[in-house]
Amino acid sequence: MEKTVQQNEVKEVGSRLKSIFGGSVGNLVEWYDWYTYSAFALYFSPAFFPNSNPTAQLLNTAGIFAVGFLMRPIGGWLFGSIADKLGRKHSMTLSVLIMAIGSLIIGLTPGYKRIGIAAPLLLVFARLIQGLSTGGEYGTSATYLSEMATKKHRGFYSSFQYVTLIGGQLLALGIQLILQNWLLSPAELSAWGWRIPFFIGAVLSFIALYLRRHINETVAFKSKNTEDKKGGIAILLKYPKEIFTVVGLTLGGTIAFYTFSTYMQKFLVNTVHLSKETSTTLSFVSLLVFAIMQPLFGLLSDKIGRKPLLIGFGVLGTLCTYPILTGLAGETNTTIIFLLMIAALIIVSGYTSINAVVKAELFPAEIRALGVGLPYALTVAIFGGTAEYFALWFKNIGHENYFYWYVTGCILISLILYTTMKDTKHHSKIED
Repeated sequence: MEKTVQQNEVKEVGSRLKSIFGGSVGNLVEWYDWYTYSAFALYFSPAFFPNSNPTAQLLNTAGIFAVGFLMRPIGGWLFGSIADKLGRKHSMTLSVLIMAIGSLIIGLTPGYKRIGIAAPLLLVFARLIQGLSTGGEYGTSATYLSEMATKKHRGFYSSFQYVTLIGGQLLALGIQLILQNWLLSPAELSAWGWRIPFFIGAVLSFIALYLRRHINETVAFKSKNTEDKKGGIAILLKYPKEIFTVVGLTLGGTIAFYTFSTYMQKFLVNTVHLSKETSTTLSFVSLLVFAIMQPLFGLLSDKIGRKPLLIGFGVLGTLCTYPILTGLAGETNTTIIFLLMIAALIIVSGYTSINAVVKAELFPAEIRALGVGLPYALTVAIFGGTAEYFALWFKNIGHENYFYWYVTGCILISLILYTTMKDTKHHSKIED
């Protein structure tokens, strides 16, 4: 009897890990496809926006990057509703398929010189599709990983959402490094080589699609009765405090994350005046360290709670963002630049490592995916998606340091919420 119980426990753990792996790999591919656009914008922006200065070209591509974020609230609503009504697995499988289509469109679209205005229009359309997919991915995968994890290690397991999110960015940068340093010349990358990572992303999306079709549905969803599975906005609106908490949680964290991860590569080229190759290498190594930090911070949250980590991020982010960005802008020593980047990412880890589980712990199962996904997507669309655009716009008008204060102010607003909220580790609705 004891042996049978042990075998069942081992089988259950194996099944749980397989599902978490499948969900995480799909998340990695989704975010690889999303970040490939940002990583290769330095190369393909002239193809879609010729006859402009480099900052103006990046401003145009950053604008389209922000446009993709406009679809994320719709994706958060659509896929969150699907996840709450039809299942987490069903929603995640559909979202990764749509992402593959968006990547294929970007990879196949001819440049401005060949098809004129249709080129940037197709680019916008592809980013809208990808924004729809990414908007649905966050809430559903956060819900899935949080529900699959055990109570004791929920912070640790759910931190892998950002491990794979950062991993997608690392994969995009890694492919960029290989193409830059070993396979293609700068001219070849600008002419046609930038299309390669988009084709790779499409192939990886179909692999992730296969993996997600073979993961288990969560017990939390299967345990809901038919009435619970109706979900929808009407039920979500019964939780205004939780909605406001998700918005406040996300505001400072998303701006800090996009500033020190996605935008940093362009900042190093455009403001610090490093070469594209050096900035890509520094971004890759710093993000690798950042990814390793996530489960460590997740484990820490399982020991001491979620709230101390959030407050730590809020306090240090408010005090250190302006000095770090100012120091980076005026620095020439690559070692010091790298250390400043790592310092910023350590601070941001207080938010990124646990933000998914904190939001999932706020809502009951019948509205969890939508509750996590929609207010998060709205906040990211308004603030995270425009962070890069505002940074470049302030630079273009000659007041780049205004952006540093903008990021600081948003983190401060989130800090105020962190100090007043309950610690979700001790008040989790996942156990209800």
